[in-house]
Amino acid sequence: MEADGQSDIPNIPDIPNIPKEKFVFVQRDSLLGDEKLTTRSVGYMQDALSRFVKNRGSVICFGIILLLCLYAFFGPLFSSYGMTDKDGYYAYVTPKSSFFSRWGFWDGGLKLQVNEARCQYLRAIPGAVMQSYGTVEKEVAKRKQVWYSLKVDSYARVGYVKLLLSQAEWNEARAWERESGRQLFFPVIDQSRVQFQPYKNDMNAWFLTDGKGKAVLDGAGRLQPVYAADAASPDGLAYYISRMNGSQYEVRVLYREWYYYRHGHYASFLFGADMSGYDIFTRLAHGARLSLVLSISVSAINLLLGIIIGAAEGYYGGAFDLLFERVKDIIYEVPTQVTMVLFQLYLAKKLGPIAALFFAFIFYGWIGVSSTVRAQFYRFKGQDYVNASRTLGAGDRRLIFRHILPNAAGFIITASVLRIPSVIFSEANLTYLGIVNLDSDAMTSVGTMLNSAKDALASYPHTVFFPGAFISLLLVCFNEFGNGLRDAFNPTLRGTDS
Repeated sequence: MEADGQSDIPNIPDIPNIPKEKFVFVQRDSLLGDEKLTTRSVGYMQDALSRFVKNRGSVICFGIILLLCLYAFFGPLFSSYGMTDKDGYYAYVTPKSSFFSRWGFWDGGLKLQVNEARCQYLRAIPGAVMQSYGTVEKEVAKRKQVWYSLKVDSYARVGYVKLLLSQAEWNEARAWERESGRQLFFPVIDQSRVQFQPYKNDMNAWFLTDGKGKAVLDGAGRLQPVYAADAASPDGLAYYISRMNGSQYEVRVLYREWYYYRHGHYASFLFGADMSGYDIFTRLAHGARLSLVLSISVSAINLLLGIIIGAAEGYYGGAFDLLFERVKDIIYEVPTQVTMVLFQLYLAKKLGPIAALFFAFIFYGWIGVSSTVRAQFYRFKGQDYVNASRTLGAGDRRLIFRHILPNAAGFIITASVLRIPSVIFSEANLTYLGIVNLDSDAMTSVGTMLNSAKDALASYPHTVFFPGAFISLLLVCFNEFGNGLRDAFNPTLRGTDS
């Protein structure tokens, strides 16, 4: 078409004249094909691990879990005290570390406010008063009184105690006293001269007091001893009272030095001591070990049972699935606390409390895992790759273990890991409430320790702090670790609630 003498064909530039000998076939004698991969293939587990290590919070929590497990299994090896070692004189002593005590904390000290009579009593005990912070005025019974603020050594506060020794033990201790130069034995008290009734038979009340417990000082302002006399003693003081026709000696010893004599070191509990004088550091490690072993064992068995039953339900369906779903509904309707009590009342008498607790957790625990596995099998068994493998002749075993179960592994692993803190919390809750009793010289648990220490929370918070901090840290880290596994195995669920 032309209009006004112009053509509508676009202006095409001239094509250069290229000789044909310059054209070369790219592939003339070779076949085209895919190039060989030069990088290693990444498997499912390796891919999940690479995603997990990028989650710093989960990695840190995993490291904390490892440290807590190392403490539970190997901590008692570094302690000077055994599981059954207890000392009633050192009940409720506060935490003490030889390393930190040089800076004035973690030194076994206890801050108190006492009246004048009690202040005199504590100052009469060697090493009991570590520091004085001055005085304050308090109104007691509508009268103003002066109270003293002190930092007291909870170990030295034990002071003097009364012991009954055989003649052989007396002679042996006296010989050690002369060889070491340390004084073990101190003059016994003449109880007839003790005026304050609460100080009767108190080995630390060795000074003269009035009827209200206030010290009666001499002209130089010093305490006046009320020791028993013995004319046969070189210094005229009695160091023992003969009992049982001379076969036993009643003596008064400074317990701090007596402990050194018996054990070769002074008492020092890293986490303090509980109401019975047990070392909390050692007992907590054993209790944590029990909780971890129980929870991991229960979770492993529940995982096995849950995979078997859930896989059968999800793969075969039908009557088998319907039957087990109704069984799970019935078990779910039974109150957990009632079941635990019944297991403890009847099964614990034959197998012990731990075995009863073990079977009680298995009675419920497999249900959640089986439901997770069942849901995953219903999700994957209808996929095209499963149908293709079935068409090619694959049997049920191959379909379950080679095609369906590996794809459901992420959900199963995550669910199983999150069951561990659930079992730990349930065990601690049951023992804390007293439904399960695991308290003995050779056995304890974290919940049992919390239950025993709840009455001392206000006065001695360390008895609750360390068990509470351990289980709280363990549960928080396990939950964060489980969330990290969920995000690693199932990236599409990242950020959702567990």
